[in-house]
Amino acid sequence: MVANSWEPIRILIVDDHPVVRHGLRNLLSAHPDFEIIAEAEDGAQVLPLLAAHNIDIVLLDIQMKGQSGIDVAGRVIRSYPQVKIIILTTYDDHSYVEQALEAGVHGFLLKSASHETLPDSIRAVVRGERLISPSLVSNVLTNYQKLAQEQAKREAGLSAEDLKILTRISEGTNNKMIAEEFYWSEATVKRRVQEILEKLGVSNRAQAIAEAVRRGWI
Repeated sequence: MVANSWEPIRILIVDDHPVVRHGLRNLLSAHPDFEIIAEAEDGAQVLPLLAAHNIDIVLLDIQMKGQSGIDVAGRVIRSYPQVKIIILTTYDDHSYVEQALEAGVHGFLLKSASHETLPDSIRAVVRGERLISPSLVSNVLTNYQKLAQEQAKREAGLSAEDLKILTRISEGTNNKMIAEEFYWSEATVKRRVQEILEKLGVSNRAQAIAEAVRRGWI
């Protein structure tokens, strides 16, 4: 890492497009607190370059020949945990963001970011902050909410069938109608409803509906 405020931030640029690497070098070289140490056109070059040079931060594309940037990021973090990684890509798919965050990257930025945004983002990551392009934050949070809801369902022990029954109850469907829909007896419906109440830790249907709504399940 950077030893003091007077030393430049040492950067490795990894992208399989020469034009992109050239543009990033020109942009960042205009800032006196940055030093471009090396460039790489694929993931296979990254670990050898890190072994040969003292590098603070890696700007890493996702889609490259041979290895994905996310795979490379995981290897870098395991071998050089002091090195910060910013994924810099054109892909705004939330699955890429999630994979990158799970790999432990420190930033996920789109190449469409302004010339002012990237330098400031690099400085912020070196200070210890984690960053995601603002345009991606909403999708990421929404997806994490869904994952949290799924986790809560699993922890409560609710099956997809249980949730369907809960939905029917919330719609005012009576036991007879639920029995006809599922081809069950009314006694089976009563038993299944009681099991759902016990899983949710509530004593009646109204409380079950309220709990399901609170958790965003129905």
